[in-house]
Amino acid sequence: MPLISGKDLVEAGWSPGPDFPAILEAAAELESRGIQDPRYLLKLLERDFSKEDTTIRMRETPIPFSEAIEATCPLDEKNIDAVRRHMNQLLRTPVIESGSIMPDSCPAGSAEATIPVGGAIGVRDAILPAAHSSDICCSMYATLFETGESTPDMLDSLTESTRFGFGGRKPEDQVAHPVLEESVWSNPFLKGLEEYAAMHLADQGDGNHFAYLGRIRVTTPFLHALGESGHDEIARALRDRMGSRISDPDGVTFHTLVTHHGSRGLGAHVYKRGHKAAIKETSKIAAGIPKAAAWLDTRTEVGRDYWAALGYVGRWTKANHESIHQRFLDRIEGDFITAFGNEHNFVWRQPTDTESESALFLHGKGATPAWKDDSGRPLLGLIPLNMAAPILVTLGRDNSEFLSFAPHGAGRNQSRTATIRQFRKSNGDLDDRSIQQTIANATEGLDIRWYYGKGDLSESPIGYKPAEQVRQQIEKFELADIAAEITPLGCIMAGDSGPRPWQRDDYLTPKQKRQIGHRADRRKTRQATRNWESLDDDEMI
Repeated sequence: MPLISGKDLVEAGWSPGPDFPAILEAAAELESRGIQDPRYLLKLLERDFSKEDTTIRMRETPIPFSEAIEATCPLDEKNIDAVRRHMNQLLRTPVIESGSIMPDSCPAGSAEATIPVGGAIGVRDAILPAAHSSDICCSMYATLFETGESTPDMLDSLTESTRFGFGGRKPEDQVAHPVLEESVWSNPFLKGLEEYAAMHLADQGDGNHFAYLGRIRVTTPFLHALGESGHDEIARALRDRMGSRISDPDGVTFHTLVTHHGSRGLGAHVYKRGHKAAIKETSKIAAGIPKAAAWLDTRTEVGRDYWAALGYVGRWTKANHESIHQRFLDRIEGDFITAFGNEHNFVWRQPTDTESESALFLHGKGATPAWKDDSGRPLLGLIPLNMAAPILVTLGRDNSEFLSFAPHGAGRNQSRTATIRQFRKSNGDLDDRSIQQTIANATEGLDIRWYYGKGDLSESPIGYKPAEQVRQQIEKFELADIAAEITPLGCIMAGDSGPRPWQRDDYLTPKQKRQIGHRADRRKTRQATRNWESLDDDEMI
């Protein structure tokens, strides 16, 4: 039995921490040399190991953060108060240097230090996987094109070009793309995920992911704004297509496809691995850190591997958008003009940092980059508000007060569950007729498609903050310049897919049915005491 234990070290004045294994190893080495007096052994250890506690801990008080949001009603006030609580928890994390919240901010979970939707943080030499969430690189992508097809025919072709829902494409329906051939699979965060990369290409998922068909009016002021801001390639492509029509004072209208989705199963597995690694690595150097605040040091091998994996996930997600858009254009024989997009669930290395310096990593959870790129161009952004409202085309104002971000959408003031609860009958059943009529009224004049046939009230305009409110706050807080609008013609979303396969009676054994019943009862009990902000990670997004 060793002469010295961890308890002996604590009693002698050392604080438990990451140095303990090294101290005990040194004690064992001294004992092997014949030192048998515990007091003398502790004196020798004190000579080589300081008793000062070097364990990293959460700050006593949070650092301040900026707010690009204001309340316009009691629901706003309640929502913003909840967001502040979560940000104050998160901003006690020692590696975080700055924070901000956007006009679409709302809670994204009840766990301690969970970043809210519309939250942004600046982190020194570290990445917090939980701060970009499991839907890595959730992003927007727009293609401008010309076609003679009608809106219903285009939406038919779009439905055939994309895919929503659980699972992925079957082998015979998978889509080829050069991104699948990259030599990245030895990265520990990507190893073995080739199948997910292949099966989810041209696949959008569910929830608030969508394929939106609209029109953009290209005017001389818009072309001038693109040219002045350095987006010459896009401006040139538009001018070339406009030809003699460029002199039209009302501008020229082009069709536009906009898709919104993340990295599907590939990103979900990378996130799971990254968060697990962050918790493990953080525990080696710190104590009392909430799981949602765990980080990976980007100066370590594991941190560099994760950063590289995020880079691939970003490229894959862009390829996913491109695949859907190209399949669609091929089906309608549309004439491509130009394309652009942006991420809003991601991590970015601050452009002013060089590879040799300590770096600030900007994290956005539902926040659109609105800074200037390496060449000094304000970034182009796409900010959707709801399926019946225009998508805003923005040029970033690089407003450092708010970490140079803008919102990623309209955000919610209440959870999906709370939105749907308003349409329950006195007996507890949902009033489906009223729900579908409400959706129809909110999207009147538009061709709205639900991939599974049944509308999802929580993803209709009813589920979101007023579009005009968010737009006004973008302008008030000088987050971005609104350069153009993409007005809606129609939209495809996943919709209500009905019971999951494992919830169907013909799929379950009697034992599984009993287990599901017990879990349902427990959920009902928890729900009775759960307030509106206790949400799944994606419930408010």
